[in-house]
Amino acid sequence: MIRNFGNKLGLAWWAKVDTESPSATYWYGPFLTKRSLNENLKKFLNDLSDEGSKNIKHSIVRCKKEEPLTV
Repeated sequence: MIRNFGNKLGLAWWAKVDTESPSATYWYGPFLTKRSLNENLKKFLNDLSDEGSKNIKHSIVRCKKEEPLTV
C-alpha cells in the first residue's frame, strides 16, 4: 500500500490522541495527506467520546509510526 510506504519513509500524517479517562494515547493513521486525516479524524474523535472517553486532546504529526498504536 502507498500509505504504508509513506509511513516507512516518515511522510505519513498521524493524529496523536490523548484521553484522560481512560488514560490512553491513540495513534490514528497513516494518511497520505493532512486533509484526508482531518476529514477522517472527526469520526474517530466522536467515536471515542461516544465510548465515554473524557478530556480528548489531539495533535497532528508527520512521522513514521509503528506498533503499538494504543498505549
